[in-house]
Amino acid sequence: MSEQHSFAAVDLGASSGRVVVGRIGGDKLTLDVAHRFANEPLPLGGGLNWNMPALYAEILRGLGQVADGREITSVGVDSWAIDYGLLDENGGMLGLPHHHRDPRTDAVAPAVTKRLGFAELYSVNGLQYLPFTTLFQLAAASSAAPQTLSAARRLLLIPDLVCYWLTGEVGAEATNASTTGLLDATAHTWSPRLAAEVGIDPGILPPLRWPGQRIGAVLPDFAGQTGAAAGTAVTAVASHDTASAVIGVPATRPDFGYISCGTWSLAGLELAAPVLTPAARSANFTNELGLDGTTRFLRNIMGLWLLQETLRTWGLDADALPDLLAAAAEAEAFTALVDASDQRFLEPGDMPARIAAYCRETGQPVPESRGALVRCVLESLALAHRTTLRRAAELSGRDLGIVHLVGGGAHNTLLCQLTADALGLPVVAGPTEATAIGNVLVQARAAGLVRDRAQMRALVAATQPTRRYEPRGNEAAWRAAADRIGAGHPG
Repeated sequence: MSEQHSFAAVDLGASSGRVVVGRIGGDKLTLDVAHRFANEPLPLGGGLNWNMPALYAEILRGLGQVADGREITSVGVDSWAIDYGLLDENGGMLGLPHHHRDPRTDAVAPAVTKRLGFAELYSVNGLQYLPFTTLFQLAAASSAAPQTLSAARRLLLIPDLVCYWLTGEVGAEATNASTTGLLDATAHTWSPRLAAEVGIDPGILPPLRWPGQRIGAVLPDFAGQTGAAAGTAVTAVASHDTASAVIGVPATRPDFGYISCGTWSLAGLELAAPVLTPAARSANFTNELGLDGTTRFLRNIMGLWLLQETLRTWGLDADALPDLLAAAAEAEAFTALVDASDQRFLEPGDMPARIAAYCRETGQPVPESRGALVRCVLESLALAHRTTLRRAAELSGRDLGIVHLVGGGAHNTLLCQLTADALGLPVVAGPTEATAIGNVLVQARAAGLVRDRAQMRALVAATQPTRRYEPRGNEAAWRAAADRIGAGHPG
């Protein structure tokens, strides 16, 4: 790896996006953020949508900054999962993609699940019940906007939509397709039956493609706009951001668990095959594809969304967080706890008021100070991390000896320490840009610079800063707190 190559990683998160340049060569991996931008959903006509034209303009701007004076080997795109755009017969977009927090699926998801049977759904797609999964979004669209679906010729998930605009090529990258509820978890193919069950033509589902596959070249018009060389390759990466983040975990031992922590916390294990047992279904675990046909056996947790919405309600930005975390560290432990998976916390709104209402309903004292409320949020997330990872190990028969927490949550020192305490295991925090790193590493493997997942992770461990948190040995208190949440009566 003596020759250095540069790769552009487009990494779209649910609240922000970035275009990153990764350089690999000489056993070195460096990452520089060329462009960051906000990702703010649009409330239109009573619904919530993604502003894809604005996001695409920012992507092109970022690619232009990456390409300025550099030769780029390829471009890769990852994003959040589940949401999609529809193309008409001319390749035009049929409206803006809906946001998964749009409430249009609230009534549809339970009805579809009851009609089809959760056991039957799980036996095919292996996914936990989430009311906003693509399958349920399509069922809602089939009912509310059948004319739009009938005009659709292709359905493209968000990163596939961006790649289509860059190259003119359609496809569905498999790790992201596995989150839709429409992919067979064992055969790794679309399920035409499930598509038909929710009222869509299976023909709108594009051909699957796999991480490392060449999608095409940047179209000449966009090569000119971005400064990229004509013919610059666009490579399929693990386009679900969690799949890329798992690749970027600096694990050096096999008994690791991971938490990709940002707006959502995705906590789980990397397995060789899905776990489709009744026990896994009952525990609401999901089986999503990872690199090389691995399974990401995990559960979605509400994540730092609880804290982000709290700050927004208070009219504060991230600059206020250090003081709030210091106050939270001094607040009394385990005074109030919430179930981080409670659906009342899903939609945007006054999060402190919702937490207060939850506390009153469950007989707990309402946090009286901002520090106490932040402590409530972070202890509740740490408990969710504990419950999820311990249960994942039990259901899969895997040992769990260390946990890697990657993503923006790695900056939250109190959450990292509380997670180590809750699990009774060391937590290695970082890298924060694990998703972009995983994106770059798949491109690098396609270019022949790295061999396998072990070499990828060894490179991350050797080159990226991390911080280790040791548990402080208060298992009895955490067990009691977990029992309160598990009983459904935190008070």
